[in-house]
Amino acid sequence: MSRTSHADLPLHYGRVPPWLAERMTLLGGAITEAILLEYGKSEVLKRLSDPLWFQAFGCVLGMDWHSSGITTSVMGALKRAINPRSKDFGIYICGGRGKHSLKTPDELLKVAEQTGLNGDALVRSSRLVAKVDNTAIQDGFQLYLHNFILTSEGEWVVVQQGLNDASGMARRYHWHSTQFQSYLDSPHAGVTGENQGLILNLADNNAGITRNGIVRISAVQPDRMLSEIRKIVLPRHHEVMASDVNMKRLGAVLTLAHEREVNNFESLLLLEGVGPRTVQSLTLVSEVIYGTPSRFTDPARFSFAHGGKDGHPFPVPLKVYDETIEVLKTSVEKAKIGATDKQMAIRQLSVMAQHI
Repeated sequence: MSRTSHADLPLHYGRVPPWLAERMTLLGGAITEAILLEYGKSEVLKRLSDPLWFQAFGCVLGMDWHSSGITTSVMGALKRAINPRSKDFGIYICGGRGKHSLKTPDELLKVAEQTGLNGDALVRSSRLVAKVDNTAIQDGFQLYLHNFILTSEGEWVVVQQGLNDASGMARRYHWHSTQFQSYLDSPHAGVTGENQGLILNLADNNAGITRNGIVRISAVQPDRMLSEIRKIVLPRHHEVMASDVNMKRLGAVLTLAHEREVNNFESLLLLEGVGPRTVQSLTLVSEVIYGTPSRFTDPARFSFAHGGKDGHPFPVPLKVYDETIEVLKTSVEKAKIGATDKQMAIRQLSVMAQHI
């Protein structure tokens, strides 16, 4: 007989007090080292890309089991704990919240100098992942945190979080370089949030025809395309007004795309000036001209770590969670921390498991 459990995650504001931040750094570093010794670097990244493990890890470090603030706190603690020992661990953490996320390219290039990795490729991956979740996927969440975690061999994970100002809810996106073949074919290791059904999601593996239609638009002479777009009336799209297509911005992007000879959607996303509104306009135009669809499935499927003051309950995959608990318990037991800290960490994990 199957059993389904549920959890809500309220969005918490404020900062972690210094005494807890210090403890989280100590515990985070010790547990990471234990996982490294027991399982290796790839397993550390695999775990960070798992939304359930990530949430449980934050609980072990002392955060509320249902708090969206786990994302910022955990990544901050890990960056403080791991980066001073990156050469020993072979793991580097770049980026962060707000202005710290803007430093990600420079930090990646610095890591590339130290490790011999291809820095330009790493920076491109960082930018593209952010563009996908902020522009190709339009789910109402604006990114405010971006962390890029990588090994000295070039394997990487991205953990980023977005906020919906209107609803006061948060959504977390997990990527793992070993778990996808294309940035635009349902690439996420997990997206935590309430599934909204059909949204503008051009990273869906069924959206290829729409992406191709948008690229075809950019291949046509801009003046000719703009003259045709001006003739478009959108009566069939009830939810869209003609004013939603910004002709000035669209013209600038089409001109730039045509001059650069953009021939794939990834390159189009990375063009300067291509944001959510521009992609929305291009999608609508493609729908009218070529008949390509504009709505695809919301990638959110791990609802456990969903943030929001008024979140809704949803199922948690218990088999996956059991494995999460086992790995964390083993890691805590083998971590180089005192008996009291171990007891507190296990207690936090047990409390979380009981709630689930």
